[in-house]
Amino acid sequence: MRTAYTSDQIRAAEAALMATLPEGTLMERAATGLAATCAGVLGAVYGSRVAVLVGSGDNGGDALYAGARLAARGARVDALLAGSRVHPGGLEALRRAGGRVTDVRPGGAETVGGGAGSTGPAAVTQAAGRLIGAADLVVDGLVGIGGAGALREPYATLARLAGDAPGRVVAVDVPSGVDASSGRVEGEAVRADVTVTFGAWKVGLLVDPGAGHAGRVTFVDIGLGPHLPDPDAAALTDPDVAVLLPRPDAGSDKYRRGVVGIAAGSERYTGAAVLAVGGALRGGVGMVRYAGTTAPVAQVRARWPEAVITTLAPGQGIEEVGRVQAWVLGPGLGTGDEAHAVARSVLASDVPVLVDADGLTLVAEDRTLLRRAAPVLITPHAGELARLLGVPRARIEARRLEHVRRAAVELGVTVLLKGSTTLVAEEDRPVRINLTGSPWLATGGTGDVLAGLAGALLAAGLSGYDAASCAAYLHGIAGQDGPLAAADVAEALPGAVRSVANRPREDGRPARLER
Repeated sequence: MRTAYTSDQIRAAEAALMATLPEGTLMERAATGLAATCAGVLGAVYGSRVAVLVGSGDNGGDALYAGARLAARGARVDALLAGSRVHPGGLEALRRAGGRVTDVRPGGAETVGGGAGSTGPAAVTQAAGRLIGAADLVVDGLVGIGGAGALREPYATLARLAGDAPGRVVAVDVPSGVDASSGRVEGEAVRADVTVTFGAWKVGLLVDPGAGHAGRVTFVDIGLGPHLPDPDAAALTDPDVAVLLPRPDAGSDKYRRGVVGIAAGSERYTGAAVLAVGGALRGGVGMVRYAGTTAPVAQVRARWPEAVITTLAPGQGIEEVGRVQAWVLGPGLGTGDEAHAVARSVLASDVPVLVDADGLTLVAEDRTLLRRAAPVLITPHAGELARLLGVPRARIEARRLEHVRRAAVELGVTVLLKGSTTLVAEEDRPVRINLTGSPWLATGGTGDVLAGLAGALLAAGLSGYDAASCAAYLHGIAGQDGPLAAADVAEALPGAVRSVANRPREDGRPARLER
């Protein structure tokens, strides 16, 4: 499992570790790892041009020391001093190695190889643009994990210039302008090709929009592990999902493997029912009981003869469908009185319920439907969560982590927030971040497949938290090879499950999933 932490948690762990080490040890470890990554990005260090953007904090010191190492290997290194303070040891190391220094602070003095001359704001921007534009590699050491809010000048200009530069960009610990604790980006921010992060993963490197600025993240261990607290967030990996996935054994039958009920589809949206049932069946559930009106019933019966089907009369609930271990409510259901009657009957049951799509519209209009003893898992996209919380969609997108946590507490449910970064939140648990998502999944109907898959895992006995996390993970794997349609994602699910579940066990033997 990949665990991630807030800036406050990281700083506390660093303080505890530094108290046991000689002064400067952590910066030495960080700079060594940073320089090695920069050398790998460059390929050939000798004769290359490197621009190092230097802020006031320890990130600036890391960047200067790494720049000194690159200069010692024959790179031309230009350090652009932007912070009100400069790490003296790092600056001296860079100069000793032959690095050049340019002061780009407003009203500062430009120094090149020891010479000095006054520069105004326009000249500073011109000098910075020239050096950054000529660099094969730009090292972003402007703002570290303590940065919050929009970048001030000259940092904002340097971040923009780095984004326009033709060379590769390596960020130190976290791209400047990205909130390390949340992934928020307010204003200009460095968009890195590679981010070298130290000691522990930062939450903001995994959650959009910050994750979109981080590029490929390289981890450098500096010894923080024993001092880290419980994580603020976590991302599952193949072994984690393999352990959680339900597996049939010799005593299994269709009922023990889980029976999921699906209330989805309408006269207008018949395909949603087909896709949700497909997601459940392809996800390995023991049985699907489908309940719907005449038009979607005909489509489900034609496509999935395995499903046990109940045709609902207008206004009829699900009382006659039969016993299930969990329900999926909402994909393509509609939002009229008949759909409301179905929603009321499903949410009045005593089993876990997953609420998606039109079901979310219904509960947004009547949140009392969520007041139930059995667990609820909701699977909104940003627009649906905006309606549930009564906030603008843009605010959800900008602060996904904040709002998924708020929804879990305020609504008393487990929340799977779909989007460029899929998040799973439950009160008093670390937010789970899914890392398998793919832009190919941004097509109509894939959410219906996800709902069916997650409902199948609920029916098989997983908690809402685990069912949502595993479903998002497998759904992401199934959608990685495009172009594709939603039905292709459902068809790819068995292969995705096998690819994870058949991983070798710790004792080296294969952990085969029965077909």
